[in-house]
Amino acid sequence: MDQKTLKEAFQKTIGAIQKDPKNAAAAFLAKTELVDGVKCSAKVRNFPAMTVDEPPELGGTDSAMNPVELILVALGTCQEIMYGACAALMDVPLKKVTIGVEGNLDLRGLFGMDESIPAGYSSISFETIIDSDADEDTLKKLVDFVEAHCPVFDTLARSIAVSGSVSVKKNGSKTKIR
Repeated sequence: MDQKTLKEAFQKTIGAIQKDPKNAAAAFLAKTELVDGVKCSAKVRNFPAMTVDEPPELGGTDSAMNPVELILVALGTCQEIMYGACAALMDVPLKKVTIGVEGNLDLRGLFGMDESIPAGYSSISFETIIDSDADEDTLKKLVDFVEAHCPVFDTLARSIAVSGSVSVKKNGSKTKIR
């Protein structure tokens, strides 16, 4: 999609929000299911189900990305989407944006071997390469805006509330246990 079309799409959305702030509310839903061993199926909107798996050393069949890899993919692609959108809105020419993302995880936390070690990533880093003819000051403004407003970057960088419930289904009835 060209920058003009992107800009028009985002300006339309921004205009709708400015007209009525209730238009800013958005909820995203995913439905997942454990299929076999550690292989899962994930469904979002009307897209075909996506498989999520683990490598063999973590009990999987290596048929798809695992959840912690999906976090890295989410961070990189969300930033790239923001670069595309913001560059269009700011009239910054972009030829290409690529992002390499690395996460460091200590498996002792995952396996409960040391309670002082978190189960998730201890750090995530990325390298962004922007191919553009824009001047350095313009690109710095673009980078600052993207990093300040990227939803996945923001979600990972700050503490957010995560809540849930757990129910057990037996003989057709469901009992909430948490």
